[in-house]
Amino acid sequence: MTGGNGFSVSGYGPERASWTRVFARDSLARRLDWPILFAAIALSLIGAALVYSATRNRTELNQGDPYYFLFRHLLNTGIGFGLMIGTVWLGHRTLRTAVPILYGISVFLVLLVLTPLGATINGAHAWIVIGGGFSLQPSEFVKITIILGMAMLLAARVDAGDKPHPDHRTVVQALGLAVVPILIVLLMPDLGSVMVMVIIVLGVLLASGASNRWIFGLIGAGALGAIAVWQLKILDDYQIARFAAFANPALDPAGVGYNTNQARIAIGSGGLFGTGLGKGSQTTGQFVPEQQTDFVFTVAGEELGFVGAGLILVLLGVVLWRACRIARETTELYGTIVAAGIIAWFAFQAFENVGMTLGIMPVAGLPLPFVSYGGSSMFAVWVAVGLLQSIRVQRPMSA
Repeated sequence: MTGGNGFSVSGYGPERASWTRVFARDSLARRLDWPILFAAIALSLIGAALVYSATRNRTELNQGDPYYFLFRHLLNTGIGFGLMIGTVWLGHRTLRTAVPILYGISVFLVLLVLTPLGATINGAHAWIVIGGGFSLQPSEFVKITIILGMAMLLAARVDAGDKPHPDHRTVVQALGLAVVPILIVLLMPDLGSVMVMVIIVLGVLLASGASNRWIFGLIGAGALGAIAVWQLKILDDYQIARFAAFANPALDPAGVGYNTNQARIAIGSGGLFGTGLGKGSQTTGQFVPEQQTDFVFTVAGEELGFVGAGLILVLLGVVLWRACRIARETTELYGTIVAAGIIAWFAFQAFENVGMTLGIMPVAGLPLPFVSYGGSSMFAVWVAVGLLQSIRVQRPMSA
């Protein structure tokens, strides 16, 4: 049996399990990008330690089990890793043919959030409660379908040799595909996810070779759209208050500015090597809200110090560096666009998450890729790693 990448599954069974076969130049093991894989695993395991430290004493959250969130984080990581393997086996080219189905499913799911099936968790009405303590955030998977859908449209005629770059009509079609789910997510409203999706769209267009007029035009349209959203009061009061607190850090330090102020105290108290895992006063005292999710970086800053927090940033840098290399080495525009969309996604989301804990970005409720607790976000980022691995697997042998 073979997957979308053209590698025989049975061919790696016992009858061919010699080291020569496994590590042959054309084998799947040699073609995988191991640095990005090891970096993603390391980030997930560091995240497990941080999530455990942040929740072991939170009896109102962990149902009396100090290992509750640790186990679930590791389970989410394991499921995500399995999704990555499945994505590599199917191949990004096979998924390209399934884009209309995947897009339809993702749009349907985000629409369900606007029905009575939708639920509000941590102030964001962006979830579907499945039951048994599990919930789904469809906007995480929309990021993937936007990347795949836009890449499919923008690269179709270029990869076929009909065009040197996407024409204006194709760009309009690709933007129309992205706008539909973005507007739905904005109505939730889930502003953090919308910000990521807009950055993804810009990254995809830049990689596609579309005219710069589209890039500058979208930036201008985004600015006008932000003004319109503010004037029309589409945002909830708490989201408006977050931006106000970002503009004026001294505004309401005991209220809307509380999270950011406590986050800075936690990170600043860590020093060079930190207080030690489980020994941070801010974390143990539960002064920083949502430390297992949006503010998980504060646990690293306080308990692992500058060195530990820096290691997280280095590992994220490795993921981005290898993703850039994968985007550069592929010979098909489709693969380049998919990789570029993932790079834009990971880079902006990591910057926003870390930036809001340091007070240099507004609080937007975005998880730190691979590190924060959360099933939907963990599954989505591991599928993205699978897409990157699939693109690398299918690169020319000389690359």
